[in-house]
Amino acid sequence: MRKHIKMFFTYLELIIVAIIVLIPVLWIVGSSFGNSSSLANAKMIPENPTIQNYINLFKDTNFKLWYGNTLKVATVNMVCSTIISTLSAYVFSRFRFKGKKIGLMAIMVIQMFPSFMAMTAIYVLYQNFGLLDNIYSLALTYIAGQIPFNTWLMKGSLDGVSKSLDEAAMIDGASRIQIFIKIIIPLSMPMITFLAVNTFMSPWMDYVLPRLLISSDKKKTLAVGLYELISGDTNNSYTLFASGAILVAVPITILYMCLQRYLIYGVTAGATKE
Repeated sequence: MRKHIKMFFTYLELIIVAIIVLIPVLWIVGSSFGNSSSLANAKMIPENPTIQNYINLFKDTNFKLWYGNTLKVATVNMVCSTIISTLSAYVFSRFRFKGKKIGLMAIMVIQMFPSFMAMTAIYVLYQNFGLLDNIYSLALTYIAGQIPFNTWLMKGSLDGVSKSLDEAAMIDGASRIQIFIKIIIPLSMPMITFLAVNTFMSPWMDYVLPRLLISSDKKKTLAVGLYELISGDTNNSYTLFASGAILVAVPITILYMCLQRYLIYGVTAGATKE
């Protein structure tokens, strides 16, 4: 009897959480097909659904440019951050050298400080070097900011790969590079995929950093561009905003669904320590 009661409340909790999560999503979907641009008239189930909002989004705004800019930043961030973090984690996990513990401690300490603390310094630095209003400068900031956390997480995963595999390969004449490419990378592919997806996701959701470093309309990212559709006293294109939010969420949702097992593995694999 106690087991059934416990199961009942467990499922009840899951249902309540699912409802809380799904209601805003359904409301955004319904609003994107609504006829009115006002938030007050937006409904979860529109009376006369239409796709005109999606048409106007591409016709009346620079949505395609915003999407392309965000995709460039996300791709560069994913490739560079994943490669650098994986190489750094391999060095910390497999090599012994002076300053190793200090380096790991420095990585941990860096993660303790919020990124907002460096906003002013980043802006002044980029202003002095003429790097403002450049999407690749924005990507560079994301790369530098995510390397410490990704390195620490990747190192935890590599520590779980037996070093005897490296030793056996070295006995057979394999170099460090060959060991890294042919042994470490295939065994760590789930964790590498997890890092790649996470780093790819970051630019799509961030607003503060792109708003600080990017000023021209054609170089804005999606977060900044979509927010300006509803910010201010005269901008009330909430249905356009909802349409853009749906178009942003669809590929991200598909990516998460396809790589779900890698994401779950990555959450648990990085928890191991040396």
